[in-house]
Amino acid sequence: MTSQPFGLQQSIRFGEDFELDLRLRRLRRGSHVLKLERIPLEILVLLLEHRDEILTRDQIVSRVWGQGVFLDTDNSIRGAIRKLRQILKDDAESPRFIQTITGQGYRFIAPVIDPKETSGVDASDQNVPAVTSSDRDFVSELDRWLHTRRLRLADQDQNPHAQHASQAEAVRSPRARFLVGAVALLALACVTLLAVWAWRRPSSNPMNSTRKIVLAVLPFDNLSRDPDQEFFSDGLTEEMIVQVGKLSRERLTVIARSSVAKYKGSTLSAREIGKELNADYLVQGSVRRWSDRVRITVQLIESRDQTNIWSESYDRELKDVLAVQDSVVRSIASEIHVTLTEEQQKRLAAPRQIRPEAYEAYLKGRYYWNKRTGESMKKAEQYFAQAIDIDPTYAAAYSGLADCNSGLTWHGLKSPAEALPKAYAAARKALEINPGSAEAHASLGLAMSHRWDWTGAEAEFKRALELDPQYANAHHWYGDYLSIRSRHAEALAEAKHALELDPLNLMISTWVGLRYYMARDYTHAIDQNRNSVELDPNFPAAHLLLGEDYRGAGLHSEAVNELKKAASLSGDSPLYTAQVAVALAVEGRSGKALRIAHELETLSRKRYVSPYGLAQIYAASDKKDDTFKWLQAAYQDHSVWMGYLAVDPIFDRYRSDERFKDLLERVGLP
Repeated sequence: MTSQPFGLQQSIRFGEDFELDLRLRRLRRGSHVLKLERIPLEILVLLLEHRDEILTRDQIVSRVWGQGVFLDTDNSIRGAIRKLRQILKDDAESPRFIQTITGQGYRFIAPVIDPKETSGVDASDQNVPAVTSSDRDFVSELDRWLHTRRLRLADQDQNPHAQHASQAEAVRSPRARFLVGAVALLALACVTLLAVWAWRRPSSNPMNSTRKIVLAVLPFDNLSRDPDQEFFSDGLTEEMIVQVGKLSRERLTVIARSSVAKYKGSTLSAREIGKELNADYLVQGSVRRWSDRVRITVQLIESRDQTNIWSESYDRELKDVLAVQDSVVRSIASEIHVTLTEEQQKRLAAPRQIRPEAYEAYLKGRYYWNKRTGESMKKAEQYFAQAIDIDPTYAAAYSGLADCNSGLTWHGLKSPAEALPKAYAAARKALEINPGSAEAHASLGLAMSHRWDWTGAEAEFKRALELDPQYANAHHWYGDYLSIRSRHAEALAEAKHALELDPLNLMISTWVGLRYYMARDYTHAIDQNRNSVELDPNFPAAHLLLGEDYRGAGLHSEAVNELKKAASLSGDSPLYTAQVAVALAVEGRSGKALRIAHELETLSRKRYVSPYGLAQIYAASDKKDDTFKWLQAAYQDHSVWMGYLAVDPIFDRYRSDERFKDLLERVGLP
């Protein structure tokens, strides 16, 4: 048998109860939809087209990946065939469906049901319904009658007076009257069934509901099969989340990156993922990069019934990747019935091109920034700076550079004198290029907060939230600001809102615990940060704040153990080491705590050590003069941690001291 392209066929059946919907690219077994990834599905279609023939490796590569591909296609094909056999319950040794022909390829050997046997009509005329499959004379007469009818209608256009005679003749024959009645009844039955189906079928369009549409962009598959390209697929996912999230604040909620990251490589069905995320729609995609080109495939799925609503593939040069993103966004908006504003339509219709090297550097920067460790932020800073060097008009890269410097000084890996001017200048530049960027306003708010410009910081955070109420980092950083200002109830509300928007973001989850800690609610702080540690036992900041929670609650040995673990995970960062000493001092082991303080003082001659941490050690050790000596040094250093002075429990015993009140006033704290 030669290759049988499916042409107008909508589906093809094989085996006992398998059916492949060619239009929706969906495989069913009976009434159950089977989860099948794109590559195994395309190979299945190809096998069915070449049923009973040997399908070679080269044919598969040409169809699925295209020519000139530079990846391990042999393993990819074997993996796809293995997945097909798993889902078809097939055995490679005793195959019922897919036979391996050693050294040559694969052959589909199961019987494929011919559409002629099930449709009752010739497959070449898909538009004529069958009345019966057994009475061939009946069907022939019906065909002749319809043909005659068409000729007479054509004659009537030329001779209207013939119409009455034609109708009379048409109803003289009992056979003809029966045929007309049969066709009418058949049409009526079809219309009735469609009406009942439409009436009983639950609405799949969230437009019929007053609630917001919830959409999740799942991690794009990296088809390059090169681990070093993970940054590209991850970065493209995040960019797509950001762009789709800007469509409509009133109608659409897009789930944040951190909360979809766990579905990378997941075998869960669209329905299962949709249920877990409470999402109406899922966007799934894949990306393959080679040289300066990229192939992106995207599909929009309604999660409730796993319907593939829309799909498209793009093969473009890397410099056109922003145009691809905008095209996808427009298509998604159309399919989920979200109306674009005039400004959005103009922006999406004329996307700017970007230099591939700058875009790649930016995506690498975001990839490392999202890890939120001190070392990863150092790498992220380098890549954002590289993107700016290549394209000095890249607003998002400036915003990323600002966030890195703010984070590095918070983690004690850069001095405020080095980091804060860079963070402030980069955020300002981002806004100069793109005044409507919520990310840039939030970045500037964070930089201003670290500079103790409290009025300016709050204004920037509020502006960021006006522009994008779903930007989780803006709520997260604004919550920190409110906590610093002793507005604890508001701070907790913002922190919880940030966590609702991005429930699996480790830094946001950890900082909800910090909001409780600063409000002296240690029980809730411990519960929250235990959850954070469970999310990722290797995340140092979660252990740091859980240790501080234990310390505040008087659980001294637990605090020391947890803080030692945090310090070890951080690579013995001075910031973390200082907190171990504070816990030891609170536990009553001041001698050991002071030895650590002296070691940190010595270390400060070689690298940056925040004087605020030293002040905390001496405060916990009840060394008042040394405490104020190092607090004064932290003020002169402009340590970002001085912002917590009004709410830090370590300094509670010194709040009545006039020197402490003077410091609060100079920092601008309540």
